[in-house]
Amino acid sequence: MYVCMCHAVTEDQVKKAIDGGAGTPRQIARGCKAGTDCGSCVRRIQALLGEHGARPCPTARLAAKLGLAEPETPAAPAPEAAPVAPLRAA
Repeated sequence: MYVCMCHAVTEDQVKKAIDGGAGTPRQIARGCKAGTDCGSCVRRIQALLGEHGARPCPTARLAAKLGLAEPETPAAPAPEAAPVAPLRAA
């Protein structure tokens, strides 16, 4: 299956690059140019990196740093707001 249509890079080629030590989309791009043209394949490359134990993409690290929930984790219920007194017309 092709990952990068712009440079005709297959999923197997990306996996071989990962097995060869590539750990970021930029390192993969240096080897086969995948992700250097239109960029539509970068998310798939990041997914392949994640499946092979490479470090998570910057977006995932930022989400973890900010304490945002993972997509699979249901969000905690919002705390109830304190009652607000109605406004009085003067």
